Amino acid sequence: MKTGYKQKLFLYIVVVFALFTAGVIFLEQSRERQHKTEALEEKLDVFAGIVHAELEHRPEAQQSLDSLLSLFPENIRLTLIDRQGRVLYDNAIKEADQMENHARRPEIIAAREKGKGRDIRISSSNKTEYLYYAKQFNNYYIRVALPYDIRVKHFMEADNLFLYYIILLFAVMLALINLVAGRFGKSIRQLRDFTRFIENKERSKDNSPYSILHSSFPKDELGEIGAKIALNYRQLKESEKEIALEREKLLQHVHSSEEGLCFFSASQSVEFYNGLFIQYLNVIADNANSNPANIFIDRSFEKVVSFIFNREKRDNYFETPINKQGKNFMVRVNIFDDKSFEIIINDITKQEKTRRLKQEMTGNITHELRTPVTGIRGCLETILEYPMETEKKDYFIKSAYEQVLALSELIQDMSLITKMEEAPQSFKLKAVNICRLLSGLKEEFAAALQEKNMEMEWNVGENVMVKGNHNLIYSIFRNLTDNAVRYAGKGVRIYINRDSEDKDFYYFSYSDTGVGIPGEQHLNRLFERFYRVNEGRTRDTGGSGLGLSIVKNAVAFHKGKIVAKNRAGGGLEFLFKLPKMSAG
Repeated sequence: MKTGYKQKLFLYIVVVFALFTAGVIFLEQSRERQHKTEALEEKLDVFAGIVHAELEHRPEAQQSLDSLLSLFPENIRLTLIDRQGRVLYDNAIKEADQMENHARRPEIIAAREKGKGRDIRISSSNKTEYLYYAKQFNNYYIRVALPYDIRVKHFMEADNLFLYYIILLFAVMLALINLVAGRFGKSIRQLRDFTRFIENKERSKDNSPYSILHSSFPKDELGEIGAKIALNYRQLKESEKEIALEREKLLQHVHSSEEGLCFFSASQSVEFYNGLFIQYLNVIADNANSNPANIFIDRSFEKVVSFIFNREKRDNYFETPINKQGKNFMVRVNIFDDKSFEIIINDITKQEKTRRLKQEMTGNITHELRTPVTGIRGCLETILEYPMETEKKDYFIKSAYEQVLALSELIQDMSLITKMEEAPQSFKLKAVNICRLLSGLKEEFAAALQEKNMEMEWNVGENVMVKGNHNLIYSIFRNLTDNAVRYAGKGVRIYINRDSEDKDFYYFSYSDTGVGIPGEQHLNRLFERFYRVNEGRTRDTGGSGLGLSIVKNAVAFHKGKIVAKNRAGGGLEFLFKLPKMSAG
C-alpha cells in the first residue's frame, strides 16, 4: 500500500522531534548529575582543606590523623600521598606504607595537572567502589573518598520530574503534529486532484474556464500555492495564444526584412523564405527561378553549397561575398544544432561604396600629410647636415615652421569635421549675432585683405540673430573668406548679404568678384574633402583642403544646405540658409 503524504510527513516530524527530545533529556540528566557531583566534590574539598589546615598547624599531626576522623562522616576514607605517589597515610588500610604507588591513579594525575581531580572506581586495596577526590598541596596530595553506595548513587541520580514533563510535552506535540500533517495532507491532495483534473482536460482538449478551481483550495499557504498554479496554468494557455500571435508577427517581420532569408531543414528542403530572398537570388543566379532550392544548383553559390555539404563538424558559420550585375552581396550561412540551417543574402552595395570612400579618404589624408611632413624633414635635415649662415638657417627654420602650421591646420580641420559627424551633441546652441561675428572676422583678415587689395562688405542687418553654435557659424564665414583670399585673386570685392527669410530660416549669399571656377563640372565637387580644381592649387596657395568641406558640414549641422555657383559678372557665389533664433 502506498504511503500517503500525511503519514510520511507525520513520521518525519515525529522522528525529528523524538531525536530532539532525547537530546534535551540526555543533556538535562547529564547537567543535573554534573551539578550533584560538583556538590559532593565541594563537601570533600572542605574535608581536604580541614586536613591540610591541621597539617599546616601541626606537622606532627600526620601520624595522628585518626583524631580528625571524628569530625568527618564515619564512612569517609582519608589518604595522604606524597609528591612521588607513595601512600603516607590511609585510614582504611592499616599498613599504608605497603600499598602500591598511587602516582598513576586518575584522580592523582588530574590533581597534579589541574590542582584537583576526581574518579569513580573500585579500590584495588579493599575492593570497595569509591568516589575519589584528590587535591594537590605543597608537598603532598590529600585524597578524600566516599563509598559509591546506594545512598550516593541515589543522591547523584537526576530528578525525574523534568523527564515526566518532557514526555507529556512530547505526547501533546504528537497530537499537534498529527493535526498539522492532516492539514498539509489535505492541501497536497487538493494539488494532486488539480493536476489530474488538468491532465484530463489536456487529453480531452477542453478549453472551458478554470475559475472554479480557486474555491477548491484550502485557505492556507499551500492553498495559495495551488491557486497560483491554477492561475499560472491559465496564463500559460493565454501565453501560448500570444506566442502564436507573435509568431505571425515575426513571420510578417521576416517578410518585410531588408535581408533575404530562407530556412532549410537538415535534408535541404525549404521550410520558409521571404520575397526578398527570391529577389536577390534571381539577381545573382544565372537562371531566374522562384524556387529557393535553386541556390544548390547555381554556379554563383558554389562556395556556399560546398560549405553546407563539406563543412567540418564544429564549423557552423560561413559567409562569402558575391558580386553580380554591378551589385555587391554578402551571403551568410548559419547551421543550427539540429543540422537545419538558414541562408541570408544582404545587399551591401551601399556599404561597399562607403568603405571605398573611406579608403579614398585615408589615402587623401596620407597624401596631404606627406607634403608638410616631407617639407619639415627636408628643412631640418638641411639644418643638421650642412653648415650655413644664421640668415640661411633662419630661412629653413621659418619654412619648417610654416609647414608645421599647415600640418596643425590640417589636423584641426579633420578633428572638427569628425566631431561634427560623430559627436554633434557636444556643440552647444545659443544666439549668434551675424553682424558682430562678421566684424570680428574682418579684423582677423585685415592684414590679408590689405595685402591683396581686397574689400569686404556685408548687408545682413544689425539685429539678425541665428540659433546655432558660435564656433561653427564663425567657421562657415571664416573658411569662405579664407577661400576667397587664397584663390579669388587681387583687387577683389567680397559681398555678404541676407537675401530673404521665412519663419524658420535666414537665406544668405556669400560672393566675390574674383576668377571664379573654370568649368561647371567642378562646382558640385567643391565641398568634397581634399578636392582640387587643379592638382597644384592647394599646395601652391596653402590651406588644408578641408575648408569648404567644413563649411558644408557646419551648414548641415544647422539643418541648412549650401550650393556654389559662378556669378554672371565673374567670381564665385555661395548660397546657404541658417535657422532663426526664434525657430523651434
